[in-house]
Amino acid sequence: MIKINKTMKAVFRIALLITSLGLVFASNLQAQRMISGTVYRDGEPAAGINVEAHRGSSMMTSFDGKYKVEADEKTKWIKFTYINESKRLDIEDKTGDVFDFPFEGELPSAGEGEEEGESSDVILKSIKELIQDQDRDFMNEWSLYDQFYKQENFESALPHWRKIYARYPKSTLNIYIHGANMFEKFIEKSDSPEKKNENINELMKIYDKRVKYFNEKGFVLGRKATAWLKYKLENGRELENGELKETLTKGYDWTNESIAEGGSKTELPVLVLFMQTSRSLFKLGEIPKETVVKNYDICNNLLNTIQAETEEESKLSDIEKVKVAIEEIFSKSGAADCEALVNIFTPQFDENKDDIDFIKNMLRRLGNANCDETPLFSDATERLYELDPSAEAAYNMARRNVKSNDTERAKKYYQQAMEQETDKELLAKYYYEYGLFIFAKEHALQEARSYARKALDIKSNYCEALMLIGEIYVAASHSFGGDDFEKASIFWLVVDYFERARSNPDCAVDASTKIRDYRKYFPNKEEAFFRSLQEGKTYKVGGWINESTKVRF
Repeated sequence: MIKINKTMKAVFRIALLITSLGLVFASNLQAQRMISGTVYRDGEPAAGINVEAHRGSSMMTSFDGKYKVEADEKTKWIKFTYINESKRLDIEDKTGDVFDFPFEGELPSAGEGEEEGESSDVILKSIKELIQDQDRDFMNEWSLYDQFYKQENFESALPHWRKIYARYPKSTLNIYIHGANMFEKFIEKSDSPEKKNENINELMKIYDKRVKYFNEKGFVLGRKATAWLKYKLENGRELENGELKETLTKGYDWTNESIAEGGSKTELPVLVLFMQTSRSLFKLGEIPKETVVKNYDICNNLLNTIQAETEEESKLSDIEKVKVAIEEIFSKSGAADCEALVNIFTPQFDENKDDIDFIKNMLRRLGNANCDETPLFSDATERLYELDPSAEAAYNMARRNVKSNDTERAKKYYQQAMEQETDKELLAKYYYEYGLFIFAKEHALQEARSYARKALDIKSNYCEALMLIGEIYVAASHSFGGDDFEKASIFWLVVDYFERARSNPDCAVDASTKIRDYRKYFPNKEEAFFRSLQEGKTYKVGGWINESTKVRF
């Protein structure tokens, strides 16, 4: 009996222990808390953020920026860490278990979440299904939006489009195509920089949402990057160095991802933008030389693949033009140094001394990389002129004589090249380089401008030619007739040309620097007031310059 009692007591103690453990476990379960949310940087979901809950667990966000960590009722804060920078969100006095956090910038607006399909009111049906269901709300809004859109009455179409865009995001691809078209018009008509940025951001969200519901990520990201760079870098937009870096970086990232996703289906202009932004970011010190070289190889390999898959003559012609453009961008980037190119081409030249096409291509690459002082360039130039005294051969002879400071022979060969050349792109290049040459060597301002203008007549967005005219006018300001105000007024024109050049990513970095440098030479308000000149009014700079500009301070 005693043994039984002892056994019962032991069982009882174990039972009590199990019960107490169960109670503790139950209380722990009741106290356990799951905290979740999304981390953002500049309005976009942020990857690589370590999220740690006080008295809880931690994790790192992926590309969607989402996190979920364990906590308890006494958790006071959540810490967010990116590399060496940490930020803390105090939640002790907050209700709920969902906390979105802006690591940089601001959170997307509340309306954006609804547009992205987080609202319970979203209907994910196609237009065919909606019509079969006789969804009156959809059909009414669609009818009004479609009618106004076809009339190009976008302001009236917008509210009806928004309702379909928010509630029926999978109804038809046209809501994204039409939405992009409308917001491009709104961007162009924006009456303030703030409104323009707002419309640009709306356009970017349309592209993102299109990817979410209709995929085609590679294609859409290419279009997104193109629109972003077009409107952020367009003529007249003031971009400080930090904003310029951010603009170029986003364009670069999106084109990079577009190419990775799209492969040989990538649109040709996206490859050009990819190399342009690569070069600009390299000049800004944001990416290393090795990355530019790698990106150049990616573009060349893709172009070769696209070429092999293409039979259409017009597209084959476009591919050749893009190859030339990418070659020129890379050669002028500073990432392709002469030593590397000479080492590559010297043995090839020895084997192909009678191949005119090979020598032309090699000289283009060496010339674009400013390797025209090398013995290889000199030897190949002479050989090409012997084999084929063409416009291109004369141009290379001109460059050779420029380097040897034989001005008269250089001018002779430049004139021969310009007289013989039939390719408009190359002719524009010859006009520009000749203008630059006589500006630098002879200070022939008016003649140099006339050749820069000839280049622009062929290629209106030739940013180097625009930059040249800006520099010519800077030089003219020192000797221009008239008083100090008239000399200073030339800088309005100077900045006009650099602003036009800045719209091209090839010149965006240099042009932005020069705009900042030369704006400080504008005439002052007091002097303009005495001359009855108001800001925004047209002002004509006389003399041989003979151009109109806008008064500004």
